[in-house]
Amino acid sequence: MLTSRTFVKRTRAGAVVKVVREHYLREDIACGAAACRLCPPSTGSASAPGLEARPSGASSSLCPGPHFLLPDTNLLLHQIDVLEDPVIKNVIVLQTVLQEVRNRSAPVYKRIRDMIQNPEKHFYSFTNEHHRETYIEQKRGESSNDRNDRAIRVAVNWYNEHLKKTEDEEKIQVIFLTNDRTNKEKALEEGITAYTCEEYIKSLTANPELVDRLACVSDEGKEIESGKIIFPEHIPLSKLQQGIKSGIYLQGTYRASRENYLEATVWVHGDAEENREIIVQGLKHLNRAVHEDIVAVELLPKNEWVAPSSVVLQDDGQNEDDIENEEEKENILKTAVNKDMLRPTGKVVGIIKRNWRPYCGMLSKSQIKEARRHLFTPADRRIPRIRIETRQAETLEGQRIVVAIDGWPRNSRYPNGHFVKNLGSAGNKETETEVLLLEHDVPHQAFSQAVLSFLPKMPWSITEEDMKHREDLRHLNVCSVDPPGCTDIDDALHCREIENGNIEVGVHIADVSHFIRPGNALDEESVKRGTTVYLCEKRIDMVPELLSSNLCSLRSNVDRLAFSCIWEMNHKAEILKTRFTKSIINSKASLTYAEAQMRIDSATMNDEITTSLRGLNKLAKILKKKRIENGALTLSSPEVRFHMDSETHDPIDLQTKELKETNSMVEEFMLLANISVAQKIYDEFPEFALLRKHPAPPPSNYDILVKAAKSKASFCHNLEIKTDSAKALAESLDKAESPTFPYLNTLLRILTTRCMMQAVYFCSGMDNDFHHYGLASPIYTHFTSPIRRYADIIVHRLLAVAIGADSTYPELTDKHKLADMCKNLNYRHKMAQYAQRASVAFHTQLFFKTKGVVNEDAYILFVRKNAIVVLIPKYGLEGTVFFEEKDKPTPKLDYNNEVPSLTVEDTTLHIFDKVKVNITLDDSNIQHQKMRMVLVEPKV
Repeated sequence: MLTSRTFVKRTRAGAVVKVVREHYLREDIACGAAACRLCPPSTGSASAPGLEARPSGASSSLCPGPHFLLPDTNLLLHQIDVLEDPVIKNVIVLQTVLQEVRNRSAPVYKRIRDMIQNPEKHFYSFTNEHHRETYIEQKRGESSNDRNDRAIRVAVNWYNEHLKKTEDEEKIQVIFLTNDRTNKEKALEEGITAYTCEEYIKSLTANPELVDRLACVSDEGKEIESGKIIFPEHIPLSKLQQGIKSGIYLQGTYRASRENYLEATVWVHGDAEENREIIVQGLKHLNRAVHEDIVAVELLPKNEWVAPSSVVLQDDGQNEDDIENEEEKENILKTAVNKDMLRPTGKVVGIIKRNWRPYCGMLSKSQIKEARRHLFTPADRRIPRIRIETRQAETLEGQRIVVAIDGWPRNSRYPNGHFVKNLGSAGNKETETEVLLLEHDVPHQAFSQAVLSFLPKMPWSITEEDMKHREDLRHLNVCSVDPPGCTDIDDALHCREIENGNIEVGVHIADVSHFIRPGNALDEESVKRGTTVYLCEKRIDMVPELLSSNLCSLRSNVDRLAFSCIWEMNHKAEILKTRFTKSIINSKASLTYAEAQMRIDSATMNDEITTSLRGLNKLAKILKKKRIENGALTLSSPEVRFHMDSETHDPIDLQTKELKETNSMVEEFMLLANISVAQKIYDEFPEFALLRKHPAPPPSNYDILVKAAKSKASFCHNLEIKTDSAKALAESLDKAESPTFPYLNTLLRILTTRCMMQAVYFCSGMDNDFHHYGLASPIYTHFTSPIRRYADIIVHRLLAVAIGADSTYPELTDKHKLADMCKNLNYRHKMAQYAQRASVAFHTQLFFKTKGVVNEDAYILFVRKNAIVVLIPKYGLEGTVFFEEKDKPTPKLDYNNEVPSLTVEDTTLHIFDKVKVNITLDDSNIQHQKMRMVLVEPKV
């Protein structure tokens, strides 16, 4: 059956055209119930078998008989956490509802699709908009929302009539769930059994814990409001958009402060450079915005502008309604400041887009006996505390839990939310790892069956088809050099002298793009993950283990597919020819850096692999010297390695990583391959090359470095750090050597690293600045690690098309899509770095928990108004020594920003001074455990 809709629309040119849209209706769409003999067999996949013949799940006191649930759109959007519970099964999701959810919330839509695919949940998607008996036309004067509500009720009615015709003695009923009062009333008038979500969940008497997961929303998703008004009203979205257009308001991303809960900045989108950051101070001006929300701000008059606060304020009050206390704290912020320090200041007038996510943290149990309302304290200090209702407070105390925000009424000091799940005991290693992965948004769930279905079937072998467009390089003496225990081996090398006396050098990279084809589920999961994340004792793979540790890993003595970059060089390491080819290799040795170094240094070993390594090492030294002469920076950051107990997996030793010559050797050839490939893909695809750039830091970034060097001029003759170019900086760092202070150069390089900007991926057609500041290279990309970085897979695909080894596809030559992808990859890389640092911090705490109190030598990296930041070289550990402590008299402090120094009583501490500190683990706050450092020498 065919129905059609006719409407008119105006084209861009201004002409009015008539559009007729055909809509096909069918009678053969299955209801999805396994007990139904009237419908054709369900077309659902084996992984999504549809509704059960005898509905299982929780028993309800409201509807004790067998039943299916059919929720409306708002209920799905707001109560998704309840629906995800294993107890809730046999749910019908209408096409009408699914389309509305898709338009309103992509994350919720994905979660629903996952539940439909989960065979244990028995969620069934019914295409009601194409079924002859459930499709309805919109009535004249009826809103789209009212039409969709009616369509849902029609579908519920149809299901109940349809299921009455089944041959089962006990008929299955369809229960309509809605929080919309009007929709529920109409459903009851039409003879439909309908309940609110709360009514139904409370009827599941065997599962009282489910009540905690109910979102705090009333009729139609509106927030519950009553009582004293604390915050100004948010301006409606339509008025905000008009105000932004006319320049009354500014749109930007809200960034809360970690140090001061009464301060935030708004990063204005696409505004003039001088007004990019707007300060917001005070509870009413923050006006219920949450970190990462997109907000509208109104600039305050210049006489109300403030300076960024240097006060540390943590929200640690128990009384959620103590507004007078908040006003007192706000007065602390208003101190007299120099006019030059004042910054554009504004107030949040409305929310354009909420960017809430589930938050990890701990319950701060109410002091009131039998209370059901409690405050939840998020692990991330930038997120406000959240008020939740729970009957499980006793059980949840001392646990890490996940909570979602439901809304933030004007009369509430804190947002309202609901309990989502319990992660486990605080301090437990598995729990804390789960928290840091969730908090840094690292996708770490097991790979789905849909993703795994695109892996090669085992046993796998190289076929004739695989050999097309591929060179056989198995005869070459290729080897890999990696850290100990590495199983995801991306790269291998070879070096040999050729007949004309020149040297052939090859970098061979795992051909991951051969196994991951564009657009399939495996590819989509890889791009979503973006990068492999390395924690202290586990690895979160970007691609399934069959690829990362087996078929793509260039292990020794097995045939592997590779993408090779091969140069012909002279003995001065000058490149004479470069070629790229897909290849097949057989690595002759998988070495660690130490093993490779031992071979190079050995007086007795002269086999082909060792000779190859020596040739590579010799060329690498020349390449590095040239790079440094061109202005490349050699920076320093203290990296630590934990030695784990083989049984408990707790850290038993902690030391800084030692770098060998072979680390540098591998690095030089990886850099060279990345530069060669960057030039090739840019030459072939000037608009679509995925490149990596490192912007030069603004001069002000170097202020601290220049001041630090000046303060230590007495240790080193002519110590001056020049920052007008990377080359000048590199040369002045090389000269900064002191025989009486050997660690000075390392400290300067560590500090220089802190001055740098973040390197980022970008699409060549969307940017003009390609330069990589740190490497002093005019062009750069990532090609050498496709097992652990998705950017490299795209670069492989571009290079394969450039040399005619593979075909292109539309997304590969769409610069806007590539630019969006780069944005996601940059975000994933940044979050992976933060997660890795958090893992090191947690394992450091575990180490010092068993170690007890220790005194160690340290160097001052930074001085603050009331503290010093120190680096302990032995452990590569950084920490803060505070001179103001609760319940202790504050010593006399005198801070000098020009010299960088802090005088405590009569002792002056300068940047880079050597000190001795006492290190202990402060676990008084189980959620925010931290290393506590106290100055031992010099005594203050």
